[in-house]
Amino acid sequence: MLRYLTAGESHGRALVVIVEGLPAGLPVTVDDIRTELARRRLGYGRGPRMRFEQDEVTIVGGVRHGRTLGSPVAIEIGNTEWTRSDKWHEEMSVEPGRTRQPLTQPRPGHADLAGMQKYGFTDARDVLERASARETAARVAAGALAKNLLGHLGAHVVSHVIQMGSVRSKSPERPRPDDLERVDASVLRCFDAAAEAAMVDEVKAVSKAGDSLGGVVEVLGYGVPVGLGSHVHWDRRIDGLLAQALMSIQAVKGVEIGDGFEVAGLPGSQAHDPITWDAADHAYRRTSTRAGGVEGGMTTGELVVCRASMKPLATLNRPVLTTVDVATKEETVSFKERTDVTAVPAMGVVAETMVALVLAGEALRKFGGDSVPEVERNLAAFQATLRDG
Repeated sequence: MLRYLTAGESHGRALVVIVEGLPAGLPVTVDDIRTELARRRLGYGRGPRMRFEQDEVTIVGGVRHGRTLGSPVAIEIGNTEWTRSDKWHEEMSVEPGRTRQPLTQPRPGHADLAGMQKYGFTDARDVLERASARETAARVAAGALAKNLLGHLGAHVVSHVIQMGSVRSKSPERPRPDDLERVDASVLRCFDAAAEAAMVDEVKAVSKAGDSLGGVVEVLGYGVPVGLGSHVHWDRRIDGLLAQALMSIQAVKGVEIGDGFEVAGLPGSQAHDPITWDAADHAYRRTSTRAGGVEGGMTTGELVVCRASMKPLATLNRPVLTTVDVATKEETVSFKERTDVTAVPAMGVVAETMVALVLAGEALRKFGGDSVPEVERNLAAFQATLRDG
């Protein structure tokens, strides 16, 4: 099984991720990981932190001469803010001591207050540093490895923004793996140029008001083999795994597989994907993607379609959200950390990561082996049985 664990705080020395279960022989370089992390910083509406927050990547173990060894891969992502400013050396020190400026005004919409109550903290920074979306950088590093593995199996994951605030793309066109550069070149990672222009106007208007904006991204899995996941156990259903992975992204409040919400309002005769036989490819096909490439908790071999909805960021450039100072119990407004107008384009990259990690993990469960060539052989043997049948 593919497992990963992240550690670290937003303004701490570094983030760390350990990935266990990768087969030996998977090509891995620091540049592969840096490329994915750079994509996470993309998007119009990001704050100034993205301009100076660089990701110093070090592969600590599990890789030799550019290939995995089959042992756990450990990656460290250094925080350049820690290097640049002594402030965080004191504020986030691991040595015994205490802060001179505790944060006692929890921000609505964040983990601050619930985390303080759960763990008995009196300083919101004990919660917010770990709850920060900065943690997703470690996930994206792990996702770079998962994407490499999927590529060896002929599968690729792509995301694009389909809604920003009230503006939603009406284009039926979806990006393919070869379109990824075009998507990333878009200021909002939107594949629909007409919708993108209206989205940018919406971001500008909200930015001027000191407010924030949410949106929706669509994640597409191409070349995903049939049979990932299972109908046998509730916790191995691929749609459940995908939904949990996407919902775990900070600020994501809704997930659908295929046309999940739309088909709820359709009659059954219009809500499912007809099955046909492709004699040329000797394969079964679905003629639509309403189910998002998943039936009965298993992938069908068709395009996997997931969407994730991100709420507007709760930290605003014009603090107006009412809160209570936990020390004095007096009403006040929440404090302001550096923030973005929107992080939806970046969330799309993180969503790619989470989908890739789920698909790679289930691919290893079904076609597992100790080396990449063995996994490839197992997949090829399985696909041969489908053609024979």
